[in-house]
Amino acid sequence: MSDIRKTIPGGATWQEVAADRRRHRDATVEKCRRQQRDATVDKCMPEDTDVSASNGTLLTSHMQLLNLEELTMTNYNVEDITRGHPNAESITSAFLRRAALAQGVVNCITELLPDQAMRRAKELDAYWLEHKKPIGPLHGVPISVKEHIAMKGLDQNAGFVSWVGRVAEEDALLLQILWDAGAVFHARTAQPQSLMHLETSSNLYGVTANPFNPSLTAGGSSGGEGALVGLRGSVLGIGTDIGGSIRSPAANNGVFGFKPTVGRLPILGWSAPMAGCEAILGTIGPLSTSLEGVKLFMKTVVDAKPWLRSPSLVALDWKDISGLFSEKRLKVAVMWDDEVVKPHPPITRALDNIVMKLHKSQNVDVVDWAPQGHDRAWSIIAGLYFADGGAQTSEAINASGEPWMPLSEWIIKDNPHVKKHDVDSLWSACAERDEYRQKYAELWNTMADVDVILCPAGPGVAPKLNAARYWGYTSQWNLLDYPAVVFPAKDHVSVDKDGADVADYTPRNDADEYNWSQWKEHGAEGYKGGPISLQLVGRRYDDEKVLAALEVILEETGLPTTVPPTIEITPQPLGLPEFQSFSSMA
Repeated sequence: MSDIRKTIPGGATWQEVAADRRRHRDATVEKCRRQQRDATVDKCMPEDTDVSASNGTLLTSHMQLLNLEELTMTNYNVEDITRGHPNAESITSAFLRRAALAQGVVNCITELLPDQAMRRAKELDAYWLEHKKPIGPLHGVPISVKEHIAMKGLDQNAGFVSWVGRVAEEDALLLQILWDAGAVFHARTAQPQSLMHLETSSNLYGVTANPFNPSLTAGGSSGGEGALVGLRGSVLGIGTDIGGSIRSPAANNGVFGFKPTVGRLPILGWSAPMAGCEAILGTIGPLSTSLEGVKLFMKTVVDAKPWLRSPSLVALDWKDISGLFSEKRLKVAVMWDDEVVKPHPPITRALDNIVMKLHKSQNVDVVDWAPQGHDRAWSIIAGLYFADGGAQTSEAINASGEPWMPLSEWIIKDNPHVKKHDVDSLWSACAERDEYRQKYAELWNTMADVDVILCPAGPGVAPKLNAARYWGYTSQWNLLDYPAVVFPAKDHVSVDKDGADVADYTPRNDADEYNWSQWKEHGAEGYKGGPISLQLVGRRYDDEKVLAALEVILEETGLPTTVPPTIEITPQPLGLPEFQSFSSMA
């Protein structure tokens, strides 16, 4: 598909560049809408679809535009695909179709990749027919990719209008590894202007809405990924995280999302301002419809020994600790509140429910966690995000004349901690960071063999648009560089369960007052339907332990290890070769 880009250096206005990018996106989506294997059934998305009108009824009606085979395939999780469905062409076509429908509901796509994806799927099917085995552990798994992660020959604008026309010369190292493992890349997803929002809004592509309540955000900065995976237009997605950008979208859309320890996975090939700044490092990781999908992603990438090609990574193999908690009891510390911003009622209710069940478990010990200096942690990390005073990010926004988005202004212009560091002040700030990390490690050491911390993933469920102004429940763990996984609590905001009056609550500070003003203004009715998610955190490089501990917690509390399908169906045997297992065809 031809893609001749209009760009700012080429003399276009920012409005012309944005309109051109949207035309390209819409053309790729339209191509997937028109891929109909059954010409007697109209499965096209309605022309008048409007994100602002999105609701549960519209969501269901859109998914009903898929046929039974497409619904069956897109209801699978990663482990279902890798276990027994080698017809990559059929699976890829189904996910392309569902991704196109998801775009019409929530506006999460920057471009679909039907030509590349179907060509790859056919190659995988040909390999299977010749060798009677998968090419790798992710054979035929459709994977979506956040746009600022490099894909050869494709735009890499990172949400800035002025960066449109920057074309990647090669795939990011992570994508090369996943390709060798058999992945199919079928979609690229939206991110916000500046990459530093906990929502996804830009002048290029507009606002990505929440699939469960369109007045709420899908989260950010990997919000396109969160919404697409939440709608099962992708079974496995790739996001990035420096302050919550994987975990916020995972929580807001009710899916699994994992932020690894920095240095476990390669980030070579992503596009962002301030490349080379080491004051606060970001990381890359998966969002998935299943915990197994997260685990398989991590193991596949680490097993490829990426440190041999990216020497900044830690040479640390993926450890098999599947039997760890059969030999010892899991010890969970519960952080109910970071003592800066008190969570909204649905979050506290979800924590109450899960902790009550853990207390009854014969395999888990539960204690309370006393947070230490989380307000100070925000001042440290917020002062290190933009060591140049926000100069490069500001330049990238201003170069096109595009307007500043509200949350870009909030994190840079209105952030009292942002300053342009000189060498001395940067060294001093990094020393304060390290001292805080040491104090927090000492706190953990006093907690008598605590394995993980169970805590909120945010100060509420998905915020209203332009209201995601408290990062502390995620950025805390970026400052400490602790691995953290978000998981759905199998519940949503309910007026009946969460509608109690909170008018008598006295906020502790400005951030707490803002957070609670949102709940007082909108109440449970305003957040109705928003997924409720929680977060599990471990010590640095305990990535495997965090995921193993989550598996125990889900089992002990009866929570699912997979995200329920958006539309429940009874799969019917279709009698097609693609539904035979690998073993039966060997």
